[in-house]
Amino acid sequence: MSHQPITLREKIGYGLGDSASNFFFHTFNIFLLAYYVDVFGLAAAAVGTMFLVTKLFDAFTDVIMGMVADRTRTRWGRFRPWILWVAIPYGAIGYLMFANPDLTANGKLIYAYITYSLMMLAYTAINVPYSSLLGVISPSPAERTSLSTWRFVLAFAAQLTISAFVIPLKNTLGGGDEALGYQLTMAIFAVLSITLWLFTFSSTRERVQVPVSQSTDLRGDLRVIIRNGPWLALVVCGLFTLMMVAVRGGATLFYRTDYAGVGPEPVLWIFDKTSLFFMGGTAAMVVGAAFTKALTNRFCRRKLLLALFAIHGLMLGLFYFIPPEMYWTMLAVNTLATLVNGPTPAIVWSMYADVADYGEWKFRRRTTGLVFSGVIFSHKTGLAIGAGLAGWMLGWFGFVANEAQTDSALFGIRFMFTVIPCILLLIATAALLFYRIDNPLLARIERELAERRAGA
Repeated sequence: MSHQPITLREKIGYGLGDSASNFFFHTFNIFLLAYYVDVFGLAAAAVGTMFLVTKLFDAFTDVIMGMVADRTRTRWGRFRPWILWVAIPYGAIGYLMFANPDLTANGKLIYAYITYSLMMLAYTAINVPYSSLLGVISPSPAERTSLSTWRFVLAFAAQLTISAFVIPLKNTLGGGDEALGYQLTMAIFAVLSITLWLFTFSSTRERVQVPVSQSTDLRGDLRVIIRNGPWLALVVCGLFTLMMVAVRGGATLFYRTDYAGVGPEPVLWIFDKTSLFFMGGTAAMVVGAAFTKALTNRFCRRKLLLALFAIHGLMLGLFYFIPPEMYWTMLAVNTLATLVNGPTPAIVWSMYADVADYGEWKFRRRTTGLVFSGVIFSHKTGLAIGAGLAGWMLGWFGFVANEAQTDSALFGIRFMFTVIPCILLLIATAALLFYRIDNPLLARIERELAERRAGA
């Protein structure tokens, strides 16, 4: 069965949705723990507990959202309308997280719990449908890999912008007032995020429909998803990968400023060494992501992903042996590690769409929203555990905000940035060994599903 090729405008429109998401998501990964501790004045251990509690609760809403999206019926489709409905709340709540109200210590912690929980709920309501959209834009795995590549090239471009400009923007706009600087910077990001989400909605279409005979029985969906072995492997892999992201992301700013002792002096125009460190890694991710299609055309995605994960994990562990004064060595190793990591998100997310096809092919039941929401559930659970672990470890090792750190605290920061991420990513690599969909099986699934749909 032939299908309409995806236009360049639609690929860019779909990819810009992840740019919109990352104006907050990536900022949270790098700066939120430091903002809460150093600027808003919360205790690191309290923030770690908040991350764990709120994200674990939020992770369960992902599965609910996937079920709701699978059953949504509008003239715009199942998943696209949620992007339209949630875009403005997503941007507004993200801004409120950095509004810095003048409250008591307990009041600030309550405010953080409320705004962070609302933000995670908005993130679920817009990102589960957005991610699921990849599974229904096209029936072709090759097209979906191309869409996924565009998604992560543009996502990493947004991350590069954030890595490069958050610190200079908040310093310039705040005029020495850290809280005001963050507040105005996030106001700009909120406007950009809303605008890009609305373009994603207007430029995309849904083409793959559920089988006409499929019932809306919820238990049937759950039975199918639990029996989907490749999906389970990706869920476990995602859990440990995002634990790695949260632990390393939470330690990154402390590693650069406290362990490596990098000050605010510019080394390239308005960028200091910390901004340059972030920029180098993110730019390498963009380049790596751009090579995704060339690599997947030559290698089996499963084998390619295993190799990239293992190499990336070992390179993260290599950081443990780099002395704090060797800044340029750190920059080079980080850039190379992220270059290797660049193709992996696009590959992984195209594989999520493949397991939705696998479920329809094997069990004759399509659960696109549930497939993607379950994976996002594993991601958020991983982020919750990793973010909680990051905050707790800072407390365990004796970290004190805005003070000279003890040897124990410096060791803890170094350990969080290097050894723990290495171990977590190697565990994720082991989980990926149980993903059994290779290229010949994928071609068979695509062919037989096309025949079924043509008959229907």
